[in-house]
Amino acid sequence: MSPFRLTRTLPEDAADAALRDDVLAGLTSTPKWLPPKWFYDARGSELFEEITSLAEYYPTRAEREILVDRAGDIAAATGARTLVELGSGSSEKTRFLLDALTGLRGYVPVDVSESALTQAGRALVAERPGLEVHALIADFTADLTLPDTPGPRLVAFLGGTIGNLLPDERAAFLAAVRALLSPGDALLLGTDLVKDEQVLVRAYDDAAGVTAAFNKNVLSVINRELVADFAPAAFEHVALWNAEREWIEMRLRSRTAQTVKIQELDLTVDFAAGEELRTEVSAKFRRDGVRDELAGAGLELTHWWTDGGDRFALSLSVVR
Repeated sequence: MSPFRLTRTLPEDAADAALRDDVLAGLTSTPKWLPPKWFYDARGSELFEEITSLAEYYPTRAEREILVDRAGDIAAATGARTLVELGSGSSEKTRFLLDALTGLRGYVPVDVSESALTQAGRALVAERPGLEVHALIADFTADLTLPDTPGPRLVAFLGGTIGNLLPDERAAFLAAVRALLSPGDALLLGTDLVKDEQVLVRAYDDAAGVTAAFNKNVLSVINRELVADFAPAAFEHVALWNAEREWIEMRLRSRTAQTVKIQELDLTVDFAAGEELRTEVSAKFRRDGVRDELAGAGLELTHWWTDGGDRFALSLSVVR
């Protein structure tokens, strides 16, 4: 059997249909919104990689610090023989876990990008003889079925991506993850922590304007995929801290009154001067809140690790 396998659980046209549905729903709502997953075309992914190296953007470095320091502890606590990674992307940070999990037999990366899965998966099996990689082209927020792999399994959801989900979406997601787990399995979850407002806002509104370009890129995606006529320069990047909900919001603010046409949806969208389109929510967490949300899904928090600056946390939870 080949050490690298790729299974598609998403229909070929699933992304196109989802984009149409999201744009139609979001741009006809009041207030207007778009989900952040549409940032990540090729250009958006390049911009995000640039963001992760910016001085203002700490989460990637903080999480990597924890993985470097604690990968051995994670391995000892789980004894995992299969590592499942949701939203795996390039699998770059995963290598720390792969190195530490000495009894690992298989790696199951899950992502919507076939190209990212293929590139990362083939590189990993070349680097690690004996490791079996079974990649899944799938949407981890939808119904997910894992391949038959040896346990115990460690499911990893890194990067603080869970913060992009609204509270009811997080509850549904965690319940779905719990349904994938058997006794002895564990969930490794990355969460960005509540901290000083200025630190948070700077992380999403850098001085070089890279995050602004990343935010506006979603308009270019809609222009290309749905034949729209958004003028990205006619929108201003906005990042603000919602203290009540404890999340960062990224928005695009219309500089003038304008009308946008989206041909593929036969849709005309009016923007008033100063009207804002929300493009991302990034929730920040506290330990007690993470514990309670995990418990609500039937998971018990057993380990909590933070970086040296207490900016980011990795938590390990098991089936209750």
